[in-house]
Amino acid sequence: MITLKNQREIELIGRACQILKDAFQEVSPLMVPGTRAEDIDRAVEKAIRLRGGRPAFKGFIGVEPDSPFPASVCLSIGAEVVHGIPDGRVLQAGEIVGLDIGVEYQGYYGDAARTYLIGPVPEEAKRLVRVTLESLELGIDQARKGRRVSDISHAIQSHVERQGFSVVRELTGHGIGKSLHEDPQIPNFGGAGRGPKLQPGMVLAIEPMINMGGKDVVTLEDGWTIVTSDNLPSAHWEETVVVTDSDPLILTR
Repeated sequence: MITLKNQREIELIGRACQILKDAFQEVSPLMVPGTRAEDIDRAVEKAIRLRGGRPAFKGFIGVEPDSPFPASVCLSIGAEVVHGIPDGRVLQAGEIVGLDIGVEYQGYYGDAARTYLIGPVPEEAKRLVRVTLESLELGIDQARKGRRVSDISHAIQSHVERQGFSVVRELTGHGIGKSLHEDPQIPNFGGAGRGPKLQPGMVLAIEPMINMGGKDVVTLEDGWTIVTSDNLPSAHWEETVVVTDSDPLILTR
């Protein structure tokens, strides 16, 4: 069921998103060659807790109830699409690294992701990251009163595939508010003009996950990390967006 948020609820989601923005700002200087992934995770958690928030991903229960997510940030390197676990790995020049952060504040959630270029990066990897961000912008522009959820999906897919990249099918964006994942699901592919009609007060986490090669993905034995089947890089961008009576309101910028 899709729930419309009132002004107070949007303000609380906005507070969670402000904490998210601060966390990204603090951790950005660490996104360089030589940084350990686990140090990035510690920095994110510290930034969130100092501002009165809670890392939404830490302890999150996924498909395997006995294996809650062990970290505060999903850190995905290269062919890892999403849900990578920060560990003792050291960031290397030439990699692209996705950071996905969720924050809970006073019972409300914000969610955002960025993909970073680590040192000098191959031109095709740069293009992948750029096209992923462009597709997000096009998707957000469709988050307007009276349009349909699939208008977002179609805008993302159309741009990505015109550029020769592929869209992950198994993972979607989502509504967000009192829960980290709410209705509606927002695929990054599909025809326009379908699905629920967008209304003011809907809050959406729009997040294209785009592969340099084929669209297929697999989950590693840790039960969390999702990687491309062909081991080619993937990029991920996400914003929390409010549908309004006019332009979309991006809370995570």
